[in-house]
Amino acid sequence: MHSVKYKMETVIISRTDGIGDVVLTLPMASILKDNGVKKVIFIGKKYTRDIIATSESVDLFLDWDEIEKSENPVSFLAKLQADAIVHVFPNKKIARLAAKAKIPVRIGTSHRIFHLVYCNKLVSFSRKNSDLHEAILNLNLLKPFISVSSITKEMIPQLFRLAPDAQLSISEAEAKIVHSFLDTTKINLILHPRSQGSAREWGLDNYSSLINLLESKNFNVIVTGTNKEAESMKEFLYLNDKKIINATGKISLAGFIHLINSADALVAASTGPLHIAAALGKVAIGLYAPMRPIFPTRWAPLGNRAHILVVDKKCNACKKGGACSCIQSLPAMDVVNILEGEFPEIVS
Repeated sequence: MHSVKYKMETVIISRTDGIGDVVLTLPMASILKDNGVKKVIFIGKKYTRDIIATSESVDLFLDWDEIEKSENPVSFLAKLQADAIVHVFPNKKIARLAAKAKIPVRIGTSHRIFHLVYCNKLVSFSRKNSDLHEAILNLNLLKPFISVSSITKEMIPQLFRLAPDAQLSISEAEAKIVHSFLDTTKINLILHPRSQGSAREWGLDNYSSLINLLESKNFNVIVTGTNKEAESMKEFLYLNDKKIINATGKISLAGFIHLINSADALVAASTGPLHIAAALGKVAIGLYAPMRPIFPTRWAPLGNRAHILVVDKKCNACKKGGACSCIQSLPAMDVVNILEGEFPEIVS
């Protein structure tokens, strides 16, 4: 337990952005529960529903798009009878509606002008220029009613509390598909080459090099991605067809979460699947660019078996987008070395 400044029964967490961002926000729900909050409500985007559903600390998910389209969004929020709302991802419309709904405690960062208007508890920090991890920055938003200064980045893994098997169900048909990708006699390794533009990517040539370095007798390599990403990887998938299991576009997010939970390791850039794998305690190997604010200091996967690979230099060459020579220079053998260290049985 931490020092509680206000007694809160129901608290809303609002974060309407990507999957990785949401994963790194879920420890907030556990801290709230640990401090006596009875009901934690999470407002997010529909496509993040399934990852939020895996959390043992979230009691109710609400789709922001559905709230926005409802007949009376203010009344909808007021009926939740929340004691507080924490605006983790700044959204002017949600902030305005929460104020109109007269939610008693409304927390936001002081760096957003509309928070000065609609929030009554302000926390001062800048994410863009911070050397703190995203998960710790999120927890700082709880400062108005919970003392969180003693919580370190190393403590975050125990606060995810994800339980896909108990919390998230998939159909029997999809469960069979997920099972068909796995090989219980080998290390099940997921490679997730694309990032839907959310991160600098390692490059398909590097993933091909990694696949060629892995011994098929030891590794069952599963390549994942969306249908759209599969289209962009056609040649890569074709060239590596006999060495991989192609799972791209074949399962839902819920199925993908179950696949990660059943696998042993995952390799990806700074994406949602990487953070899911780390939070589930899997070997999660993250490939990063050294550039602020996307560098691992801010966005590293947090887990007891999480690893990062990044070039030790300061570089802003890809600041305006495009290919990143820094991340693409990371040797595939470095990934192999981490895997061999985590799974010594494959080299014995």
